[in-house]
Formats: sequence, structure tokens, C-alpha cells
Amino acid sequence: MILPPYKILPSQIADAGKGLFVAAAVARGSVIIAPDNIHTVWPEQKLRGYAADSIEVESSVRWFENYFSLTPEWSDECYVNHSFTPNGLWHLGFIFAQEDLAAGTELTIDYRCVIGSGERLPFTDAASGREIVGLPWRDNLRLSAQQLLELLAPTT
Repeated sequence: MILPPYKILPSQIADAGKGLFVAAAVARGSVIIAPDNIHTVWPEQKLRGYAADSIEVESSVRWFENYFSLTPEWSDECYVNHSFTPNGLWHLGFIFAQEDLAAGTELTIDYRCVIGSGERLPFTDAASGREIVGLPWRDNLRLSAQQLLELLAPTT
């Protein structure tokens, strides 16, 4: 579920298609997207039995360890695009604002956290041209937990 008001518009990222844009300001550390209606979670081994361009694979995100949630009805959350310098933090199915976001900002996350360990996406990062390769689960969890702690730390 997407919490702030939002719009789906053409992405500002080259060749990304559509993007999800917040329609109201969002404060740093706020939850932007929270999991809801998760009805299917598969082990990666089962998921990899499907073709890479199948609806099952294309609608999946790594939930935890080697388990993926599937949302084949393609909710608007699928319009959050990739960046190696994202303004959203993916942590266990939630997306938090990594900075204050002005209305009209396109939401991005690091896709390395939502794909399988070592999985390579068929496209590269638009800004840098770097390959996007899934992080090992422990690195993924450690990185997102550290970033979340920094977001929630009291400011002095």
C-alpha cells in the first residue's frame, strides 16, 4: 500500500518507462510503502523454474532470505524504479523516505535489495551504466538495517 498521495507518470530515468511520484511532501524516515495483500511467498528455487519474462518472475521481489513475494496483479508499487543513489530505502517490504521528498519527486530504490543473491538484471543503471546484481541476503539485511537506524536516529 502506498501511503502518501502519488501519481504514476513517465519516469525521469532514461528508458525506465513509468515512475511513481509522490504528490505531497514526505518527511525523511517516513514509511512511503508498506506491504499489504501479500498472498503468495515462494522459495527462490520454485520461482526460478519459470521463464525470466514470466509474470511470476516479473512480479516478484525478495521478501527475506531466499523467499520472494509475488504480486501478479501489478499494483502501482511496481513503478518504483532503480537507482544506486535512491531516495527510498527498501527494508523487509517497507520503503522509507531516505531524505525529505518534495511533492513531484520520483521514488527510487536500490534494486539490488529486491532481487536474488547474485541475480543480474537485463538492464543497467541508467545514471552510471553499472550492472545491477542482487546482494547476498546477509549483506542486504545488514545494509538496509544500518540505513534504517541512521534514518531513525535522533537528530541533535
